Amino acid sequence: MIRVLIAAAVSVIVSLFGTRLLIGSLERRRIGQPIREDGPRGHQVKAGTPTMGGLAIVGGAFCGYVVSNLYRGIYTRTGLIVMAAIAAAAVVGFADDATKLVRGRNLGLNKRAKILGQLAVAGGFAVAIVTLTQAHTTLSFTRSTFPGIELGRIGWAAVAVLWILGSSNAVNLTDGLDGLAAGASIMGFSAYAVIAFWQFRHVDFYGNSHALDLAVVAVSMIGGCVGFLWWNAAPAQIFMGDTGSLALGTGFATLALTTDTALLLPLLGGLFVFETTSVIIQVAVYRSQRGVPPAQRRRPFRMAPVHHHFELGGWPETRVIIRFWIVAGLCVSLALGIFYADYVASGGVEL
Repeated sequence: MIRVLIAAAVSVIVSLFGTRLLIGSLERRRIGQPIREDGPRGHQVKAGTPTMGGLAIVGGAFCGYVVSNLYRGIYTRTGLIVMAAIAAAAVVGFADDATKLVRGRNLGLNKRAKILGQLAVAGGFAVAIVTLTQAHTTLSFTRSTFPGIELGRIGWAAVAVLWILGSSNAVNLTDGLDGLAAGASIMGFSAYAVIAFWQFRHVDFYGNSHALDLAVVAVSMIGGCVGFLWWNAAPAQIFMGDTGSLALGTGFATLALTTDTALLLPLLGGLFVFETTSVIIQVAVYRSQRGVPPAQRRRPFRMAPVHHHFELGGWPETRVIIRFWIVAGLCVSLALGIFYADYVASGGVEL
């Protein structure tokens, strides 16, 4: 428990002060985020806001993880691989953010380069896990034996790649309002801190010998997000950029995969799924009307992702953020309830 508390404290402090130093450094160099021209008009005032705050999130989390393990800790291969995947995803996001800044437009890496970078991260994680650890390779919901469909190394690796790509892009799409993605991520990582620590306390039931180290990873990510959110709350003084969103999404997916809760992730991250689905629906409906002039094509949403739909409907930005946080919290609560209910129903404990 002390390791978890140390990780939380160190990551918050490093992220909190690191973000402030990053803001000052970027402002002195006049490095700011370009805003998409077709976005809500109210967002144009945000042009020039420092970005790449994800460096502070990942930096804080990394420091929290490393320092906590100096106290009677043992680094596990699983924990190290998860942290490496998060850091690698941040590098891909940083390349995307840097490209936007160089071009002076809200267009970073082309789709092919970005996907290749994400595939490299996801593939590297999957290969490392199946070859260097004793991770379960079953299709899992709340534990490795439920439903317990054996996928084999190749099948599990394929699922891992899909989950990382989907999760990282989902968080990336959600990161469009001040504090929205950071606040929702705090709730998500809190859930994985609980899940991993619970698995550690009931290791005979779950069979996850690296659970404590994964709990430390989750708590470190919470601390990184909390310190960053202090400066990212509306009106934001800095954005996380793709550096942060890709790292956070990768963190969710890798923790889900290594805690045997891959199928629980879509429910736990329900807000991110909602945002992604809105984009898929918007694009699908728009493209289905190929014979109709662009100006006359119908759109299910005023703008996608869906948080912009509510903004254009007259909701103040802070109202959208807080209500979406509530949705995220409800999804996390439901997922944790199902996780615990499975433990009880499986004979782990009597009510």
